[in-house]
Amino acid sequence: MGASIQIVLSGYYGFDNSGDEAVLQSILFALEEQGRAQGLRIDPIVLSANPEKTSQMYGVKAYHRMKPGALFRALREADGLISGGGSLLQDATSAKTIPYYVAVIKLAQWLGKPTFIYSQGVGPVNRRMFDGWIRGAFKGCRYISVRDTESADLLATMRIPRERIEVVPDPVMGLPLREATQSAAEAGSGAERTIGVSVRFWNQDRSELEALSRSLAELLAARTDVRLRFLPFHLPSDEVASQFVIDRLGDHAGRVEMASGIVHPQDMLQQVAGCDLLIGMRLHSLIYAASQYVPMVGISYDPKIDQFLHRLGMKAVASTSHFDAEALTAEALRLLDHRSEWASSRSAAIEALKAQAQRPAQQIAAFYKTN
Repeated sequence: MGASIQIVLSGYYGFDNSGDEAVLQSILFALEEQGRAQGLRIDPIVLSANPEKTSQMYGVKAYHRMKPGALFRALREADGLISGGGSLLQDATSAKTIPYYVAVIKLAQWLGKPTFIYSQGVGPVNRRMFDGWIRGAFKGCRYISVRDTESADLLATMRIPRERIEVVPDPVMGLPLREATQSAAEAGSGAERTIGVSVRFWNQDRSELEALSRSLAELLAARTDVRLRFLPFHLPSDEVASQFVIDRLGDHAGRVEMASGIVHPQDMLQQVAGCDLLIGMRLHSLIYAASQYVPMVGISYDPKIDQFLHRLGMKAVASTSHFDAEALTAEALRLLDHRSEWASSRSAAIEALKAQAQRPAQQIAAFYKTN
């Protein structure tokens, strides 16, 4: 192995969000693989809300993302910064999100470190003042990749040259099962069918979860060979949202379970791989399902759900603004009986996404090989 490179990773890490932890795990795997291919050893330094836990979970060096001294020390000792993946540059959840991630990029650039944008989902950006902030940070980046064409188009409206932006899949498409884990087909081969369910709170009146409860009750009434397994991706809030739905399933509660307390992404991936069908609101629940050839029914609460499903030639069956419970039940019943047909029809698209998910790590490793 040749030179050793230290790279800081900036993202939404250390918050017990299985989806974002999966992004981190996937980037770590990709950097190791592509670094090895270039004869490099890439040593990551992760900026985390819980550096001790992150370090223990992934065997990497970690610093606290919100402590200025630790952040400055991490960037100063590193050879570069990766910002991403995930939906970092958006102001829907908070007006503080974009300033934080842009500031990390600008600080790295001020320290003379190469910066890279790794498969980010950009937007929505509702405050126009942020356009210039993002443009200023991205102007100094050596490589820019986003996870969908909508993000690339939004950056283009901010006058970031379109030819500088590479569209790649979400990094999680490349996350592997643990080697000792049985295959998805083997896991779901019993007489009983398991439907994974990933929900989150969204509407203030909980109307989308009320509608989903009706749909799941119909599903359980129609198929006595079905069990539901709720898969909370963001702890603890998704466990509360899951319980909200479970409490409304009445007499069917005996055929329902919750996979509680799962944080490590490969543990959650294994749970999804053991399902015959996945009904999901969380983006990464759908990505996990696709990567394991598990048919899915998407519930859209954000354009990123629609964008991912579109790449598989699919559409969301329901949304938080328009939830047709009967249509969701019908689609779930259809997919339960046509798993192999669904998988074969989307095999080429899934394999292409898996291969393309390595592209940012490949480009970053190549940069350090030649510089």
